[in-house]
Amino acid sequence: MTTDTPNRADQLQRAQKHLQAGEFAIGLKAAQALLADVADDTDALYLATVAARYLKDYDTADRYLALLHQASPEYGRAWQEAGHLAQAKNQPAMALEAYRRATRFNPALEASWRAQAELLDGTGQSANRDAAFAQADRLKSMPRELLAATNHLHEGRLLRAEEFCRHFLRQNPKHVEAMRLLAQIGIKLGILDDAEFLLDSAKEFDPDNIQIRLDYIDALRRRQKFAESKSEAEALYARDPENPLFQSHLAIESMQTGEFERAFELFDQVLTAIPNDPATLTSRGHALKTTGDTGKAIASYQAAFTAKPDHGDAYYALANLKTYQFDETQIAAMRTQVARTDLAFMDRVHFSFALGKAYEDAGDYEQSFQFYDEGNTLKRRQTRYDADAMQSELQRQAEFCTSGLFAKHQGAGCPAPDPIFILGLPRAGSTLLEQILASHSQVDGTLELPNILALAHRLRGRKAGEALYPGILHDLTADRLAKMGQDFIDNTRIHRQGAPFFIDKMPNNFRHIGLIKLILPNAKIIDARRDPMDCCFSGFKQLFAEGQEFTYGLEEIGRYYSDYTALMEHWDAVLPGQILRVQHEDVLDDLDGQVRRMLDYLGLPFEEACVNFHKNKRAVRTASSEQVRQPINRSGVAAWKPFEPWLDPLKQALA
Repeated sequence: MTTDTPNRADQLQRAQKHLQAGEFAIGLKAAQALLADVADDTDALYLATVAARYLKDYDTADRYLALLHQASPEYGRAWQEAGHLAQAKNQPAMALEAYRRATRFNPALEASWRAQAELLDGTGQSANRDAAFAQADRLKSMPRELLAATNHLHEGRLLRAEEFCRHFLRQNPKHVEAMRLLAQIGIKLGILDDAEFLLDSAKEFDPDNIQIRLDYIDALRRRQKFAESKSEAEALYARDPENPLFQSHLAIESMQTGEFERAFELFDQVLTAIPNDPATLTSRGHALKTTGDTGKAIASYQAAFTAKPDHGDAYYALANLKTYQFDETQIAAMRTQVARTDLAFMDRVHFSFALGKAYEDAGDYEQSFQFYDEGNTLKRRQTRYDADAMQSELQRQAEFCTSGLFAKHQGAGCPAPDPIFILGLPRAGSTLLEQILASHSQVDGTLELPNILALAHRLRGRKAGEALYPGILHDLTADRLAKMGQDFIDNTRIHRQGAPFFIDKMPNNFRHIGLIKLILPNAKIIDARRDPMDCCFSGFKQLFAEGQEFTYGLEEIGRYYSDYTALMEHWDAVLPGQILRVQHEDVLDDLDGQVRRMLDYLGLPFEEACVNFHKNKRAVRTASSEQVRQPINRSGVAAWKPFEPWLDPLKQALA
């Protein structure tokens, strides 16, 4: 972690200047002084490593480098420094591997590409040597502002990267690589509409640029524009149907549009060209899981880690089935992998969560918690979630979304009654509620749709430090509110199958109930609620694909739950009777009664299929997919109890 107080920033700059002046002993002492206050400061650890290497104190350099890798496992410059240190110790094989890792994590490191090329010279790997030289030369010729932006992007300084990139584009508005780079930054910042526009424009300027087309497909998928992303993937596939990369992308896009048979055919084509490719076997497993073919999904995941024993993604995919139990041989194999010092960051995260599940099933709760905690600690370092900032954001909703706001805009918005929002916290039972209601003939289940979150993001404004939303809601006209509501209906139509009502199950929509009710006053809202300890600990055990950073710490998730319930109390007060709260434990105790209660709230007649929800063959894309294909059971109730000795931070946060 790097702490950017003004005093520390000045100290850091002075330490850097000492190194630049060749005063390595003084620079090392300055870095050590910074580390005395913040032991995992990545900038100070990096400077200490460099200084010790130049002083030829390789043991000290190794010690600081190990701490640096621990604090920031995917910091490209740290791996470049590992290469330099290995070269200084005359360890060319280790140096080459370190430089390769450096360029994997930060492709803008010219020195690492050039060092690879020099180390490969004379080894008989002329193709790899030439490719490394070409990358180094490309970076050397790249405009300085774009090179700086690329470095900032890969080192996590997104706003600085955006600043450099935008400045360059103002002078060079049709530079496609700059447009692609700014789109990458936008995706990481969650500004997906801008990213889509930039890549669409870049594609028009350079239609034969394959990387731009692949990035464009990614942006469209992230916006859940699945028909468009599939169309783009079809166009690439048509160029070269034998290309495994194009086959793979089209398979993934076919999955998103529900064309699973086509996806399986394409996965088979990839595996014919690249037998036992672990990524393809894992993706095929995901598709099989989504369609309910659990046995074949398990076999595909197992084939993936048989082909590549350190492929943590496949092990975690098995754990994420919730119903799969690892045997002793598989647990031993995972333990062998996590003992490695060179295991990739996300593989280590995946193995940690998978071992947590394995030991939980085996009844070894202390070991289980240690692995869950390790996985969460790794992710927490990566995400930099700020509980205070989130609390402030939720409090602003209560501050601006008052009874007066709703009275002022009464009668505005789009009157469509179609949407049913199921929201709350993840792992609160929302997938079960969706499966129940989507079994009704008049209700379509869809996905966790990003539309409301994207609209809220746009309303915030784009200037640094600007936070127009939610205050801007007071200034919106009736016409604009109606248009926003109609746009939501139009843009989500692609996910529907023709029923009059549909479900949006994005849990984070609870933050924006005010916005929802202003643009869609007739929308129905169901708050999925679960016992706080069960809900929070279940979230802590779950490795989310993206977007739920508050789950990676017991205190953080406990605070988030408390802030969520406080905001829901506010919504109940200013929108009385408009939100139906459904307690998970009540559904388990009285399924028939709670089904009727929900259908009455929605104004729908009772249908027996809702009670027999587990017989519904629809594709389910969340972590609970296997659980909602089984009859109601209480296996998840009080699942936190065996872990109670280690849950004090969660209890205190929930208070």
